[in-house]
Amino acid sequence: MKKIYIAIVLFGTLFSSCKDDLLDKAPLDRFTDAVVWKDPALIDAFLLSQYAYTPVMINDATTVFTSWDGSPSNRDPRSGNLRYWFGNSAQTFGTGLSIEISDEAKYTSGAWTNVLAEKIFGISAEGGVMEWWENSYYTIRNLNEFIERVPSSPLSDRKKAIRVAEARFLRAFCYFAMVKRYGGVPLLTTVPQLDSPEELLYPKRNTEQELWDFIISETKEISEILPPVQDEYGRANKWAALSLHARAALFAGSIAKYGTLNANKLTGLPSNLSQSYFQKAYDASKSIIEDSPYKLYTDDVRGNDLEGRVQNFKNIFLKKRNSEIIMAKQHGGKSFDPGGGTSTWSWDICHAPRPSVWGQGNYQAPYLELIEAFDYIDGTSGTLDRNYVQSRLWTMDELWKNRDPRFYASIWTNGTPWRDAVASNFGKDTINFHQGLITEDGTLLTNFTASYKGMPAVGDQSYFHASTGIANTGFGIMKYLDPTANNMIWLMESRTDYAIFRLGETYLNFAEAAYELSRTNDALIAVNEIRSRAGVQQLSSITMDKIRKERQVELAFENHRYWDLRRWREAETKLSRPFSGIQYVLDYSTKKYKVLIHDRIDGEVDPTFPVRNYYFPITVARRGQNKNLEENPDYN
Repeated sequence: MKKIYIAIVLFGTLFSSCKDDLLDKAPLDRFTDAVVWKDPALIDAFLLSQYAYTPVMINDATTVFTSWDGSPSNRDPRSGNLRYWFGNSAQTFGTGLSIEISDEAKYTSGAWTNVLAEKIFGISAEGGVMEWWENSYYTIRNLNEFIERVPSSPLSDRKKAIRVAEARFLRAFCYFAMVKRYGGVPLLTTVPQLDSPEELLYPKRNTEQELWDFIISETKEISEILPPVQDEYGRANKWAALSLHARAALFAGSIAKYGTLNANKLTGLPSNLSQSYFQKAYDASKSIIEDSPYKLYTDDVRGNDLEGRVQNFKNIFLKKRNSEIIMAKQHGGKSFDPGGGTSTWSWDICHAPRPSVWGQGNYQAPYLELIEAFDYIDGTSGTLDRNYVQSRLWTMDELWKNRDPRFYASIWTNGTPWRDAVASNFGKDTINFHQGLITEDGTLLTNFTASYKGMPAVGDQSYFHASTGIANTGFGIMKYLDPTANNMIWLMESRTDYAIFRLGETYLNFAEAAYELSRTNDALIAVNEIRSRAGVQQLSSITMDKIRKERQVELAFENHRYWDLRRWREAETKLSRPFSGIQYVLDYSTKKYKVLIHDRIDGEVDPTFPVRNYYFPITVARRGQNKNLEENPDYN
């Protein structure tokens, strides 16, 4: 008889409550197939485990870390490679990969995995980067079984309908994460058996259109089944289903409009479908904005007070269960090391400034080009006159004052307040990011061991990278950083919830869909709602470029930018170019800074996005296992 594995320790804290009666059962990690579908608590635990086995909901991480022995959901051919499945997991470093492969940031050091080679040379025909195939089909198989079995379970009819709808939501999310990577994939909605027909055991790829239409249809249908408010926070509800519906429809509309339909229809969509997809995105987003209980978070706004606006934007990501969050992955409880669970994540130790247990942090360093995307409060462009910036000395207030408040809430740099930062030019609790010192006689000191009259030539924040020869951009990620997190222990000490869907995205989805439908006034109003909340000058007119820039700023580091550039078919230009960073050099006499701009901060070889990478490869290995799979264009 088949055994079903359920990782109770990990999943018991996914939602706001756990089942004490379930925890009393023995053994806790495996049950016969017959037992599970007759026990309401085990049925619920099984579904709960599938939420965790869908890590792509968390910044597109692709693996799960449940123990040093691995996770049942890690079915990738590299599942025996600890560095791979641990490094790509939602609990550790997997949440940073979509950031560093985009034009948001460069990888510096510290993580168990990175995409340095793929960013420079593109994703190869062997794949292996951000893959969501074997792990996805494992979760999809479980969800298909759940969908088939639950109708005959002892749950009440209403509970059956809701829980099956949740499973359908997770399945739709799995396919959404697949189709945006691979285009058409085999669309499986039943559980294959050993005696199943060959077309089910070795399925062909469905067309890309069939995948998008399935996701959009499923999410619309289940939005009418799922309740507006769930019995446990963190489960998919009506509005989460409509959020996925809107996100998927907007993506499909972009592919239809800007992409190319391949002759076999496995990649691309007919261009004449774009408007219908945009209409679906528009309608769903409008319903969420007008009918749902969610509101843009403004609890900390105090008129035009800059500090209040900055803290308000920070708190969208720090304050649990706030008015803007439509669906969240909750984090909390004991950390993994020593002796705890894995219901936490590692955002803070990866992105916070020093001090840090390994002396690092700042694993992904934002590019200067992203910093320049943040306008000034009065709406003027944030693009720097780079020659002028390098021609004089600056205080940090002079250099960065009057920026969009979201800049200070999303980015940290030299002079940013941070608790326990090592004292230097600024004193304690302020980040010292200079790398170089000009003495009173004009001598430039750059060695990381040098100092002048007690002042180190390299600020504490720059020390690790300077000592190891790693180029930094001069910036770090502030968004989601918890000032109370303990970064002196190990990984998995972050307990901020992750916003899978938030209303800020919905407004921007609505604006983009409206613009594509020539409803420019609707688009302008929606974008200005976001800018008004942020505390930056409203726009008097709207263009698609302005909408895309607003997404770049508002949604920075939230797993949108890389996929946005792909669906707009802009990645081949926006990701094939050199990117910049800055270096602060402290002038000892004035205590101001000379700013050096490094135009090729990634090194001598510039990042490249090959056109074929708009779709990931199916790979020779997978085609060897299933002769009916066709490869994506230009990988053969």
